[in-house]
Amino acid sequence: MNGTLTTDGPLLGCVLAGGESRRFGSDKALALLDGETLLSRAVGVLARHCAAVVVAGRGDDGASGVADWPEPGLGPLGGLAGALRHARDGGFAAVLAIGVDSIGLPDDLRVILSPAPACLAAQPVVGLWPVAALPVIETILTGGERRSMLHFAERTGARLVELAIPPANVNTPADLARLVLGPGKRD
Repeated sequence: MNGTLTTDGPLLGCVLAGGESRRFGSDKALALLDGETLLSRAVGVLARHCAAVVVAGRGDDGASGVADWPEPGLGPLGGLAGALRHARDGGFAAVLAIGVDSIGLPDDLRVILSPAPACLAAQPVVGLWPVAALPVIETILTGGERRSMLHFAERTGARLVELAIPPANVNTPADLARLVLGPGKRD
């Protein structure tokens, strides 16, 4: 894929929330942090940056749901593919994606990830992806290529963005219990 995309044009926000939460032991998206579900927090983060927000893999908490493509169980790539297809059909320029458990993202996330394609090096599920990347992700998901966010980033020529303080990633109840947002970090 050649070229980049500025942040001009409408963005579709996508919360990647279709995981099985095996390490967490229960539905991680519904876990509470400061009295709010992780899913609700993630939707709120994206609503500050995007014209619309969808949730891949489920459809609750005030955002419309988008099915994973081409089928469930393909991890974050399946959710992102569903969101990119929805963005294409809805006239959006790009998808700003985050994981349901990406906590402490910077307020200027959209600016940091512009121009697209780009993702966070420490958490590649957090990324800004142009709709033009759709054929690449479809090829990865329907072919024999490695199905990982980093491979998708490589294939699209995405910039891997380093943050001074990477966002927290909640994989277990212990991770959530230890989570404290530091000064200057918000989600």
